[in-house]
Amino acid sequence: MSEQWQQISALDGIVCFRLRTWTDFFDFVEAEVFEAQSGFGNSYLWRGQRRSDWKLTTSLDRLYAQLNLLKAPPSALEQMSLKHLESFKYASRGRRGVNPALLPEDELWWALGQHFGLATPLLDWTSSPFAAAYFAFEDLASDPTEYRIVFGLNKALVDQKNKEFDEGPSFEAGSPFVEFVEPLTDENARLVSQGGCFTRAPIGTPIEDWVSGAFKNSTDATLLRIEIPDADRIACLRTLNRMNINHLSLFPDLTGASRYTNLKFELEPLIDQRAND
Repeated sequence: MSEQWQQISALDGIVCFRLRTWTDFFDFVEAEVFEAQSGFGNSYLWRGQRRSDWKLTTSLDRLYAQLNLLKAPPSALEQMSLKHLESFKYASRGRRGVNPALLPEDELWWALGQHFGLATPLLDWTSSPFAAAYFAFEDLASDPTEYRIVFGLNKALVDQKNKEFDEGPSFEAGSPFVEFVEPLTDENARLVSQGGCFTRAPIGTPIEDWVSGAFKNSTDATLLRIEIPDADRIACLRTLNRMNINHLSLFPDLTGASRYTNLKFELEPLIDQRAND
């Protein structure tokens, strides 16, 4: 094992690594993903999270947890989610601009709602491990954990596992699949800028729980969990900014411009102060 990182665990399709520093992330991705995962290196989707104790749960699951609803049967949770989506559809009437595009599928409505803050059963991922690192480190946490996390989910292995399941019921009836949602719509330019897509797992099931159940006793790296020291936040963001990975490039709207400006204000005084020392 490289001195730059160590493998902490490998169990039921989930492989956990701990990096010595943020700068080791480049070598790690090359060695442990693109070289080691022969045939699968380009199949990973990536997600960054700023706390190491957060699971891969959706905003709708978190809402259900806050309301103590996750004890309900899966079919009841799915019915609640459909009612929630119908409420959003009605609330959106007249608010999507002139001549809005038709959204014939529920997944398109979920994706639209995700863009505007609706609690949904979708989880955001990106095709870029470095964009995922940016999302892991962008916020200055008031309650930091020692490590921030970048997850890598092997889409090819998940697709293979889905094919092993019998052709069963839809999500609304309680499906065992993890679905990949890549909406073809012009209403979310952020997806294009971020190389983004979504996963949808059964309601109330974090992605890591689904992986550990579906890949029981497997040694395949279906889900990578990469721990990066929280102390490296500024160094990480400065490097990514030089690579043009920042809110200005990832969010092509006024929200992106505002958050880019705020973060620039945080980073530049450190640079100026170091130059004057």
